[in-house]
Amino acid sequence: MSTFAQIYQKIEQFSTIILHRHTSPDPDALGSQAGLARSLKLKFPAKRILCAGENDEGDLSWINQMDQVEPTDYQGALVITTDTANTARIANKLYDQGDLLIKIDHHPDVEPYADLSYVDADAPAASQIVADFIIEQGLPLTDQVAYPLYAGIVGDTGRFMYPETTEHTFNVVAKLTATGININEIARQISDVTFEQAKLQAVVLDYMEADPSGAAYAVLSQATLAKLGVDFEQASCTVSTPGRIKDIIAWNVFVEKPDGTYRVHYRSKGPVINELAAKHDGGGHALASGANAKDLTEVKQIFAELVQVTKEYQKNYE
Repeated sequence: MSTFAQIYQKIEQFSTIILHRHTSPDPDALGSQAGLARSLKLKFPAKRILCAGENDEGDLSWINQMDQVEPTDYQGALVITTDTANTARIANKLYDQGDLLIKIDHHPDVEPYADLSYVDADAPAASQIVADFIIEQGLPLTDQVAYPLYAGIVGDTGRFMYPETTEHTFNVVAKLTATGININEIARQISDVTFEQAKLQAVVLDYMEADPSGAAYAVLSQATLAKLGVDFEQASCTVSTPGRIKDIIAWNVFVEKPDGTYRVHYRSKGPVINELAAKHDGGGHALASGANAKDLTEVKQIFAELVQVTKEYQKNYE
């Protein structure tokens, strides 16, 4: 029996299913969670299907919004996580209170925390895996199901520009678009920013410091965010900004959290950076990862590590 078939069998056995995704969600986290939840609700209208999180969707609430989930809901429940490599990043820490835990993910399986897992590190998005599951198991694929899945795939493939994008990705997307979803609307929702966010993107370039190796970084303080009227979650719009500069091949954007620690964004055009992120309470993909820094001393350490990896990449590339 395939892993997809085993997952489907478990879904059939439970009357309550609670879906979790990672904290500080991106389109793929919300898209994979919402797409699976909506399809299961259509297939099993008598079951309770809930989406759990921490109300941290920010300006991505157009993809999905969370349900009110109580501790008692986990009694006898099946819990499914999507797009979440490790337990530290699972939104809503009640995830382990159910009777069975399933993991569906596309990050390297550095922490196999579930009772049953489907992990494909070659897939460009968890939303693609969920779409594959829905299609293979014959679950409903309507426009309401396809909408968040398409958003998730667009988000995690960088609009189909990242190297993990394959022919299969486009085959899946063709089936999603055949449901009649408005792909132009989704593209606008993902790319549009507020006037305040646009100003913050310009500030990132002003604050950016570059090393001769091709590594660069910028630090965004809470004071800067407050001055521009942008909150912590909205600051994620700056992550790709340094990559528009031709000579920058790897970069960090550090965003100060309200508690004074920093959310660390890693991006790369070549150097592998997920192993660096793993050293700092994080992880992710070879060219796109996230981590955390407790203070500016760790911020400097993280960037020094990025410079070293970038230098080694440049040396090998030459």
